Amino acid sequence: MNDSITVKGAREHNLKNVNLKIPKNKLILFTGISGSGKSSMAFDTIYAEGQRRYVESLSSYARQFLGMMHKPDVDFIEGLSPAISIDQKSRSSNPRSTVGTITEIYDYFRLLFAKVGHPFCPKCGTEISRLSTDEMTDTIVNEIILESKKSIKPENFEILSPIVRDRKGEFIGLFDNLVSKGYTTAYVDRQRRGLDENISLIKTNTHTVEVVVDTVAIDSKQAKETAFIKTLRSRIFASVEQSLLLSGGLVYLKKQVEKNSKLFSQNFTCPKCSYAISEIEPRLFSFNSPHGACPQCKGLGVINMIDPDLVLNRSFSIKEGAILAFTKIFFNDTWFSRVFQTFLKEEGIPDNVSISELGDRELTTLLHGTNKEYRVEGQNRFGKTTRIYEKFRGIIGELERRYNESTSDFVREEIAKYMRDELCDKCGGRRLNNDALSVKINGLNIFEYGELPIDQCLNKINELKNNLSKYEEEIANIILKEINSRLLFLQSVGLVYLTLNRGANTLSGGESQRIRLASQIGSGLSGVIYVLDEPSIGLHPKDVSALVDSLKNLRDLGNTIVVVEHDVDTIKQADYIVDFGPKAGVQGGEIVFQGTLQELKKSDTITSKYLFHKKVAIKPTEEFLFNQGFVTITGCSQFNLKRISVQLPIGKLSVITGVSGSGKSTLLIDTLYKAMRYYVDGYHRDKIGEFETLTGYEHFEKVYLVDQSPIGKTPRSNPVTYIGVFDEIRELFASTFDAKLRGYSKSRFSFNVRGGRCEKCQGGGSIKIEMQFLPDVYITCDVCGGTRYNHETLEVKFSDKSIYNVLKFSVGEALQFFSSFSNIVKKLEVLKEVGLSYLELGQPAPTLSGGEAQRIKLASELSRNSHGRTLYILDEPTTGLHMYDVEKLLHSLYKLVGLGNTVVVIEHNTLVIENSQYIVDLGPEGGDGGGKVIYQGPREGIKKINNSYTARYLS
Repeated sequence: MNDSITVKGAREHNLKNVNLKIPKNKLILFTGISGSGKSSMAFDTIYAEGQRRYVESLSSYARQFLGMMHKPDVDFIEGLSPAISIDQKSRSSNPRSTVGTITEIYDYFRLLFAKVGHPFCPKCGTEISRLSTDEMTDTIVNEIILESKKSIKPENFEILSPIVRDRKGEFIGLFDNLVSKGYTTAYVDRQRRGLDENISLIKTNTHTVEVVVDTVAIDSKQAKETAFIKTLRSRIFASVEQSLLLSGGLVYLKKQVEKNSKLFSQNFTCPKCSYAISEIEPRLFSFNSPHGACPQCKGLGVINMIDPDLVLNRSFSIKEGAILAFTKIFFNDTWFSRVFQTFLKEEGIPDNVSISELGDRELTTLLHGTNKEYRVEGQNRFGKTTRIYEKFRGIIGELERRYNESTSDFVREEIAKYMRDELCDKCGGRRLNNDALSVKINGLNIFEYGELPIDQCLNKINELKNNLSKYEEEIANIILKEINSRLLFLQSVGLVYLTLNRGANTLSGGESQRIRLASQIGSGLSGVIYVLDEPSIGLHPKDVSALVDSLKNLRDLGNTIVVVEHDVDTIKQADYIVDFGPKAGVQGGEIVFQGTLQELKKSDTITSKYLFHKKVAIKPTEEFLFNQGFVTITGCSQFNLKRISVQLPIGKLSVITGVSGSGKSTLLIDTLYKAMRYYVDGYHRDKIGEFETLTGYEHFEKVYLVDQSPIGKTPRSNPVTYIGVFDEIRELFASTFDAKLRGYSKSRFSFNVRGGRCEKCQGGGSIKIEMQFLPDVYITCDVCGGTRYNHETLEVKFSDKSIYNVLKFSVGEALQFFSSFSNIVKKLEVLKEVGLSYLELGQPAPTLSGGEAQRIKLASELSRNSHGRTLYILDEPTTGLHMYDVEKLLHSLYKLVGLGNTVVVIEHNTLVIENSQYIVDLGPEGGDGGGKVIYQGPREGIKKINNSYTARYLS
């Protein structure tokens, strides 16, 4: 039996014909400085070949859907097993995706509620029980008599049986069967049809069929006769029985002249107000199904609405342009401007005072309009004086009308600038309709279970077992076991602070990766190669040990775990370590060490030096150590923050730290950053986290967030275009003899405009294939072969290199190639300073990690001529960085501080914390157990705080 994986002649990317042999069923750790070739070996060679072989083993029929995968540039790989990749880039941006749906825990909750949930009436709160046939008959008879007494003319009522409800199919046999049983009429998709007609339905569409079981006509005189009522009851009883038999327990009472029907259920109907829940089944609790979703927000929990704070500048008057969407309204004589001015005049709203001075009535009228029609006179386009009568819907009403009715994408995008996601006022952000939310277990509905942090949810599930009846316990036993095990897996990877309702698009790369890791632990697979990309991202050192234990559990199931990682604690727990280097890019791509931790300690690799021998200590220069004041924010209470107040020193490097989920991002990004933007810029579109006061903002001219969001969404976005050096490179190509001879300007060498680019891929080098419910896939353009340009453009050479060759250079190679061009070197040097010397100049944005995108943004700021007075906020900039590169990053951050700027960083990396000047430590735990300030002050002071987890891990 082959007990190892052998790789020979690996040359993918910068790997230099590498040979590697690693043991199976062990925790293998690939480390080395950023860009040394770790991911090229782990993901682009081992994982890619494992996946390719699996696809090739499938039938030709299956392969046509999966396509032929790229074969890694390697001579030979032996001992491969099926491979599963768990990386940082597979985050869902779907607003419907949540922690609960990703882990499938929510699916088990839906099943649990469908089987043992107790429905309560949404109207009166009474617990709903099943209605018998007698109870239904009495209710229907009383309803018919009551309605008939109100009317002079006879009223027609129909008893309907809903035999098909929102299901796909043609139902030809069904209609024939109904005719054979003597039924003549049915409502098909809400239309009354005779069953003798030729009813043709589209097979792939969903349909509703309600057969008319009986039609009853009754006038007010008959409604008072006892004998008639007795006969009517017998008739209705028989009709109800027939309907229940046909539909499986449902009856509709419909007044023929009205569209709506009243539902009666053999299952659940309120005895007090006759409110009926149609069917309690798993889809009722799904916000992705029309049966369970809130009808207003369609299961999203939020509605995109016009926000008055974005539409109005309250410092200006209407004439000065306070209505930002209609700033030019007084410059153009249109019918709309005439209606608006007439509205202002008749409603007594002054246009020459600032919006802030308007009364509540005036402001409400301005935003929402009136129901009045205004008489407006003016000349039409033919010069003839005429008049119109028009309503003014208000600013919000008018913008909503234009947004909904316009067919122009430009118009809709412009109006979208004044819109913001607000909680749905019908469901309160709970995504589900009243029927779903009215079903409870132990006093909580399914949404309320989803709002509990993982650890509290676990406690509730354990309590639940003791509060079920014997019958319910027998049904729920297996379901609860599955829920409990999955919650425990999430707990084991340090995610106890998350809730099941947490949106997948709000998760960090590390959180998303650990959720998928928890799912894999739960799957119980063995004999698999798992390849992970820095699973410790976003984890406080306190939580890393739990993560490592989870990886070991996965290993102990009989799997091989290959982890690309820089975290010191994870490296020390590995069974086998492979160190790549010696440097990055063309200077890397070799294996400089492989063996155990003790053997690594004796080696002289860069990793060994930083891990065991070298202590990073960066001291800021004296000129920016003096006190320049503080930015102070008080009463922060967004999410789990406990009305905390924080002060951050101006002109220094500060670190916000604390265990995962303690409130760092909520404090710094959701609250401080957005509040600073609002005060410094006078405007900010996003909703600001709750706080009371903010002081010190007057010291800043600019606030900049350097986060891990992509630098672009298409392959045409890349590092050189982002930092602004590509213009100068294109000018060099345009200055060549060949370019001048052909009449090429610098625009010829741009892949964003027509002329020199390949038009099939439009300069992207790859073509996007939309995969519907799967993520979009990019394939290499078959015309230009990924070069981005047409043949004529590529014939122009600068120093014997085409524009494509230059874009393939790494930053380090480009620095040598352009060494005599100071403007280019200056900007590229900054990329090298932040640890990105290995990146290709033209590397497409979708292939960059979050940490790489963040450091490119940082480099862009460093390359500018800074005048200081800027607040930089960074979210875990050490993501993807080796200790060697963290030291470089710290030099870059202190360079920003030295220019008179203030830098505040969210970080778990102990090297950054130990080399900061000021620390704010949040905690003590995550989720509800966090949100408090454990310590704030100079770095040295935190070591004296006993209840700080951060202090325990600092040397």
